Amino acid sequence: MIRDNQTLLNRIHLVLDALIAACSYMLAWYIWFESPWEQVEEGAGVLPMETYFYALTFIIPGWIIIYYAFNLYTSKRTSKQRYEIWGIIKSNTAGVAGFLIVLYVVNQPYFSRGMIVVFYVINIIFTSIFRVALRNFLKFFRKKGYNIKHVLLVGYSRAAEEYIKRIVDNPQWGYDVVGILDDEVPAGTLFKGVKVLGRIDNIYEILPENKLDEIAITLSLKDYDRLEEMVSTCEKSGVHTKFIPDYNSLVPSQPYTEDLVGLPVINIRYVPLTNPFNAFVKRIMDIVGSLIGIIITSPLLIIVAILVKCTSRGPIIFKQQRVGLHNRNFNMYKFRTMKLQASSEEEKAWTVKDDPRVTKVGRFLRRTSIDELPQLFNILVGRMSLVGPRPERPLFVDKFKEEIPRYMVKHQVRPGLTGWAQINGYRGDTSIRKRIEYDIYYIENWTLGFDIKICFLTIFKGFINKNAY
Repeated sequence: MIRDNQTLLNRIHLVLDALIAACSYMLAWYIWFESPWEQVEEGAGVLPMETYFYALTFIIPGWIIIYYAFNLYTSKRTSKQRYEIWGIIKSNTAGVAGFLIVLYVVNQPYFSRGMIVVFYVINIIFTSIFRVALRNFLKFFRKKGYNIKHVLLVGYSRAAEEYIKRIVDNPQWGYDVVGILDDEVPAGTLFKGVKVLGRIDNIYEILPENKLDEIAITLSLKDYDRLEEMVSTCEKSGVHTKFIPDYNSLVPSQPYTEDLVGLPVINIRYVPLTNPFNAFVKRIMDIVGSLIGIIITSPLLIIVAILVKCTSRGPIIFKQQRVGLHNRNFNMYKFRTMKLQASSEEEKAWTVKDDPRVTKVGRFLRRTSIDELPQLFNILVGRMSLVGPRPERPLFVDKFKEEIPRYMVKHQVRPGLTGWAQINGYRGDTSIRKRIEYDIYYIENWTLGFDIKICFLTIFKGFINKNAY
């Protein structure tokens, strides 16, 4: 059983981390003081080797405590590798910062700060290499059928099916779903190779056998009256228990809760940009980015304006009503790419392939997304953002909000010149449902780094739009 060996495995892991930190520290000392390219000459103000090595008695336990604080000893079966490496960087940064503060408090000016920086870099590299190697080693063993966690599902529901699909698709996680208990679905029913073993009450016979590593409560909504009973029963058995709610379509993948004097409240949608500081940072980025964009593209803007004016009758800039933040309408600017037409004709439908209304210059502008550049002015005045869900016309918003679940979530943030959906190919005449999935992922997982990533991807692969007609 995994449960029986987990404590031993965690202790071995801890010892290896301590050894890596000690070796990294001693190597840093050697590089700084004793190597052929040593940085410090012997003399006044240079502490003896014993002093540096004595500090290890405090550094090693301190580093292990910090690793615990940054959750580096929790299970990594289903987490992404980059998150673990980022955790290593953050914990080492916190450790070095704490070390420097201690040196300042005890007034020790001769302890080499340069050596500490070398230790910081080496320890991050060595620990990351070790963690990556260990992760790949465990993945290999799990695929071979070793180091497996045996899980029983209580309740047949959509949540149970989604859980099983992910387990089957990711054998490297090392999970084996031994079966499902349910009162409505007949025993023997199979889903993705997982069998319904019997009724929910059979759990009282299964738990004493002590053959399970985990129990996942996946009751359907109609059976939630038994939830408290099942949680109590499973916890009394000592088996690790988790609850997978049967309302994934309502609750986001990373819900955030509030504590109202001991009463937990789950927010249906976590939107990081509702935080005033996050919104302020994003707005600063939009102002700076749009100003830089306008300055850099100003020669192109002038050339395009002349081409539009000289090749077809009508205004250079085309204004169209779009729905933005908090469902408010605004005028979005684009270079005109169509022949002049009545507003009633223009609002009938999207542009289609070989649309006769599109001018020759307009076709090129739409394919290269150059027609979108005037939206930099929308961004500058605060109607749009550099990155966000693309805005839609009011008549289509009224249509889609009735047809597509969660469509209106996109209006909780400013619309963008580019977005996560567009980078992944959902532009122009493509699936609205898939576009909304990507938009909601962006809204729930926003970070400044995510915005920067999307901007860079737009530069390298986002301008050419094969679905623009």
